[in-house]
Amino acid sequence: MSIPDYISPIVGYHGWTWDTKGLKSLCGERWHPNQSLAARCRASAVVGTIAGRVEGHDSHEAPQAKCTCGVYAAKSLEHLRKNGYDRCGIYGEVCLWGAVVEHERGWRAQLAYPKNLFLSPDAPPFTLAEIWPRLQALTLYGSDIFVLDNDQTRSLWGKRSGFDPAGLDYLIERSKGYYDRRECDRTPRKGDHVAILGRRIAVVEHVDSKWIQAAVWNKRTLRIAREYIRWDNRNMRWETSPSACVETNGKATAK
Repeated sequence: MSIPDYISPIVGYHGWTWDTKGLKSLCGERWHPNQSLAARCRASAVVGTIAGRVEGHDSHEAPQAKCTCGVYAAKSLEHLRKNGYDRCGIYGEVCLWGAVVEHERGWRAQLAYPKNLFLSPDAPPFTLAEIWPRLQALTLYGSDIFVLDNDQTRSLWGKRSGFDPAGLDYLIERSKGYYDRRECDRTPRKGDHVAILGRRIAVVEHVDSKWIQAAVWNKRTLRIAREYIRWDNRNMRWETSPSACVETNGKATAK
């Protein structure tokens, strides 16, 4: 896909989950190769809406300054890492254009497309049998792919050069045994992501024998009983239902 040359896109940092079909946003939105992701406000899709209106909130083109819609991106890789989004499987630079709303630490954009993709050798939770189809799916985006380990960048695939044998061997070697180790330790850890199905993604902040404390983008803190969190092998993530979450800051409670 060619980004229009009559604009200068903003370059931010974004995290994805990924499978043999390619990239997905943490909210589950699929990113298609050679096709920009167009943001849309989901207000009209909320259950109970009337003619696309939610309690005085009209549906509109995304993004808008007074809404939360748009494709999100951080201004720095450090900020992305600080919030744990470099652990979701794959992350990297993303081009943003169209209407863009700027915030202190990032942007919300109308249109977006991956520029460069980075894999941490310890992050991809897949078996060796899955490595090749997953990587093939990533190459369809035409974005350069790197392995980033201890701030050392290794080329894995380039749109002009193809696969780098040294980078591919390095990734395979570091990935051996990862899946088996995690199978033996299915315990949420600080920085892991929990998908609250149909709602949002939370980042684990604290774990004890009974409860998990997690935070979402707007800094709301959730408490989730460990018995209601399940590991999903297909999506390679922790999942729970909205009814299992209790907001501990007094704003709202789900029971």
